[in-house]
Amino acid sequence: MSHFSTIKTKIKDKEILVQALLLLQYNVQEDQELINPINHQHEKVKVDVSIGNDIGFRLNKNGEYELVADIQTWDLDVPVRRFIDKLTQQYAVQNIKKVAVEEGFNVEQQIKNVNGEVELVVTRWT
Repeated sequence: MSHFSTIKTKIKDKEILVQALLLLQYNVQEDQELINPINHQHEKVKVDVSIGNDIGFRLNKNGEYELVADIQTWDLDVPVRRFIDKLTQQYAVQNIKKVAVEEGFNVEQQIKNVNGEVELVVTRWT
């Protein structure tokens, strides 16, 4: 039987989550209800952010957004683990950039190395 599963993340900022998903070129919706048409009872789950009818994120009691999806019907172009890795990296980059700007730094350059690592160059005049 197909059902929704939850996967923990360390993502805490909804705005940065949405921004990261958009930068990864996903169609983002907020405050949606996921529907599992495979489940005979048409299981529904309320999520804060979704990228389709059966993949989303909801805020848990620890203040972190957990991934909610039916792993058996996963239809993205990357496996679940790779999706989480790519999202986590993009989320971290956007979070660092946000904090850098808040601290008075300018983001001068963002470089993605051949091995997938991201390097940010920030400056600040004192």
